[in-house]
Amino acid sequence: MAAAVGVPALALCVGLSLKVVRDRAATSERREEVAQIEKQLAGYREKRRELEQYFSNPATRLVTQRAAFLNGIIDERSFPWTQFFLDLEGHLPGGVRVLSLAPSLAGDHLEVKLQVGALSDKSKLEFLENLEKAPQFSAVELVSESRASKNGERDVVEVNLTAEYRPVFARRKAAGTGGGP
Repeated sequence: MAAAVGVPALALCVGLSLKVVRDRAATSERREEVAQIEKQLAGYREKRRELEQYFSNPATRLVTQRAAFLNGIIDERSFPWTQFFLDLEGHLPGGVRVLSLAPSLAGDHLEVKLQVGALSDKSKLEFLENLEKAPQFSAVELVSESRASKNGERDVVEVNLTAEYRPVFARRKAAGTGGGP
């Protein structure tokens, strides 16, 4: 009877011992993987610390600021100013003239502050409608409007407005369809 209980108990003990050995081997492999990952993470932290130290250096910040300034100049010079004026002219109805223009680059578009003079309310409204319908202009916003005094000024109404300008080819490039001006 002892043999009947002892043999299965011995087999169970051997089986459990083998499982423990396999589990220890797997755990050992996982510990090695975790140790390797932690070592890599420590290396990355060190590299990050070195980079943060490098970029916090005043000389490096100066170079970064100069690069940003030069990139801004390059962006400004590469903007299609001729196309902008052609597009704007195409939307000016008779009786409307541009009095002042204050452009500023903002990413892939130009933010424009315009002051226009109009001989009539009808021509003013036509200009505003033309800008709102134009694919190159968006976010058209009327800032202020004033009436000219009766002292012989040419324009009946002066309008200050802001708008965003994106050339047609810039919108195509952003959409990924390519194309030129």
